[in-house]
Amino acid sequence: MELPDKATCYKALQSRDVRFDGLIFVGVKSTGIYCRPVCLFRTAKYENCTFYGSAAAAQEAGYRPCLRCRPETAPQFPSWRGTSNTVSRALTLISEGALDGAGRSVEQLAERLGIGERQLRRLFLQHLGASPVAVAQTRRVLFAKQLIHDTRLPMTEVALAAGFNSLRRFNEVFHNLFHRSPSSIRRKSIVDASAAEQGTILRIRYRTPYDWDSILEFLRARAIPGVEIVEANVYKRTIDIAGKVGFIEVKHCAQKESLCFTIHFPSVQELSDIVNRVRRLFDLGADIDTIGQHLSLDRKLMPLVAQRPGLRAPGGWDGFELAVRAVLGQQISVRAARQLAGKLVALHGKPLSNGSAYPKGLTHVFPTAKCLAGTVLALGMPTSRLETLKAIAQASVKDPNLFQPAASMDKTIAKLLAVPGIGDWTAQYIALRAIREVDAFPASDIGLLRGAAKIFGEPVTAKSLAQRAETWRPWRAYAAQHLWAADTSTSPKPVSMPSGVKESLNSKGNNNELVL
Repeated sequence: MELPDKATCYKALQSRDVRFDGLIFVGVKSTGIYCRPVCLFRTAKYENCTFYGSAAAAQEAGYRPCLRCRPETAPQFPSWRGTSNTVSRALTLISEGALDGAGRSVEQLAERLGIGERQLRRLFLQHLGASPVAVAQTRRVLFAKQLIHDTRLPMTEVALAAGFNSLRRFNEVFHNLFHRSPSSIRRKSIVDASAAEQGTILRIRYRTPYDWDSILEFLRARAIPGVEIVEANVYKRTIDIAGKVGFIEVKHCAQKESLCFTIHFPSVQELSDIVNRVRRLFDLGADIDTIGQHLSLDRKLMPLVAQRPGLRAPGGWDGFELAVRAVLGQQISVRAARQLAGKLVALHGKPLSNGSAYPKGLTHVFPTAKCLAGTVLALGMPTSRLETLKAIAQASVKDPNLFQPAASMDKTIAKLLAVPGIGDWTAQYIALRAIREVDAFPASDIGLLRGAAKIFGEPVTAKSLAQRAETWRPWRAYAAQHLWAADTSTSPKPVSMPSGVKESLNSKGNNNELVL
């Protein structure tokens, strides 16, 4: 997706069009500030505006973030997605800290992606208008700015949480960018002190529509006893990162088009990782309009998109945990798999040392790969599946990057298939939920086959479904989510054509109806 022409961008700025929020950023020459297109300040003159496809590009051009519209709160809009899978994978790794800390370089990042350093830099400049290092620094600065505005964390902890090696470096970057100190920015913000004492409270915006009810029901059906709870429209779970234990609570703030979550965790250095995991779990970065319009080109799939226009593809909190879930769920129902996961946690999970400090029902953290790799498992399962669990645990200990994206989806799948006992269905499911491969598609899944048979009006095989799914690329993971929803749905909502779909179909004629 290329940046729209300047005239279109300026019209979006004049009308404060929310559809462009996160897609473009405007740098104003007369002020030296860059804003979101929905900023409430008076619209700058056309000749003073320069438009960028990323916040990093605007900062690279010398602009500083607006303190009013706060670019760090814009919904993530991957304008590069569909144009460069390499950039997509690189950004995922950068968000997970691939360029944070001493000894981590662009060269190492490029090596993980299977390309040369010069090629990676060229792709970043082409699609984002900024270098990988600039993108990483912008991410750190904007996350720090969000913590300053929305929390009462001491500045030392804000710097650590955002990935700065020292408070001195943190202050230096802020002075250079904002021409003021971090503390002066905080004085302009208002934070509820009583709420801040209850944990670190943050919000992440998404692009509407967002089907909160569907994603919450999906998580409720799979909630592991002792580890996860879904009640009163709130998702809660225990978390274990680097040996430290805590929990999170996530709820929907529909009026603010965001998810609000509270983090209870003893180490601020893991806050960025926790935020990234929440984004992944609740699929907050999806360009849902583009996905919906593409999938709706299939007239059989179009009614499902119309019924659930904001349906997301839930991710996983932890790659190893999700892989274990996938193996436990082989050839049994979701309910039975959930019970097995609860048994596994009760036998091998780490009990919470101070259970009274946690919400009722949260009693354990999920067992680590190291724990299961060295434990004799007894779950009342076939021996072959127990051996697969052991193999996954051992492979995860050996390769910490096992559940991170490889150079391509095919290589990601191949890496998973190399684990003894992992077949195509399991590899595709892990890639879809844990690694967030948006084109993963477990065609042999019984739920997908039932959902497809329901909408196609005839039985389908894994082979025929895989053939039809070719036209759903590169968003097959979302098509899978719609088929799963169709399989479990008993009373579908009335169909209404999503915005843009009817016009798209009419403009392309009747050749979009697929026949297999």
